Amino acid sequence: MDDCALTGRLPVVWLETSDSGDNNIAFMNTTSPYLNRVFTDMIELLYSNTFMAAQGEDALALLEAAITRYRGRFTLVVEGAVPTADGGLYSVIAVTRRGPVTALEAVRRLGKAARYVVAAGTCASFGGASAAAPNPTGAVGVSQVLGRPVINVSGCPVNPDWLVGTLAHLLLYGEPELDEFGRPRLFYGATVHRHCQRRSYFDQKEFAEKLGDKECMFSLGCAGPRTGADCPYRQWINHVSWPVKANTPCIGCTNPDFPDGSSPFFTPLPEKNKVGAAAGDEPPAAVKGAER
Repeated sequence: MDDCALTGRLPVVWLETSDSGDNNIAFMNTTSPYLNRVFTDMIELLYSNTFMAAQGEDALALLEAAITRYRGRFTLVVEGAVPTADGGLYSVIAVTRRGPVTALEAVRRLGKAARYVVAAGTCASFGGASAAAPNPTGAVGVSQVLGRPVINVSGCPVNPDWLVGTLAHLLLYGEPELDEFGRPRLFYGATVHRHCQRRSYFDQKEFAEKLGDKECMFSLGCAGPRTGADCPYRQWINHVSWPVKANTPCIGCTNPDFPDGSSPFFTPLPEKNKVGAAAGDEPPAAVKGAER
């Protein structure tokens, strides 16, 4: 019987590729449960670029051991997009005597061996900022290089509750119900607009004229009507605030077309992106109407 079976924890290999590191920082801000409880009670972290003490050959030895010992049973968490141009050489996770190990190579190998694959953040889910035009590295989301189902926990960065909650669901119940973009419906099933605290202003057609006004910021380019996320009631930083509460429009960071589809920020949305604004509960249809 292996250690994970004895402890009842979810075996996890966490791989960081081409990203800004914001998702692991957000993950460390989890409060329900706190980070120490995640590591001691919920997941068995087998490998991580960021969270492990081992380095160099020792770290790679742990990765190889995880692949061998937990093949078909571990959960692969990938943070960051995967560069594909020039053989993937724009993101190298390790340098060995045999040469560099690219993120492209590592993701493909680990993805084949994993039971579940979780893309943490919008870059890993859909390419995100790493794949923004003109995208010279050929960065793409994890699913585009694996050819297998991936659980996309998008966000720039990801809300810690979304990621921790997804891992908890895998541990206790298996794969959560996913939307058409591979995102857990329990977090992304309704639009930001639907539950926004300024929704009443929208319904009364009272719109802000400038940042800082109390009215609905749809007129200032708020992407809430086309963005699936529960930010309005879950909120951020120990559940105390979120962008609209801080007087800035939603920029649609959970969407498959972020950031290109939301740019330029703080400008009114094109008419084609206002689909569903009145209902505010069908983000996939609205996102489909946007150009990448």
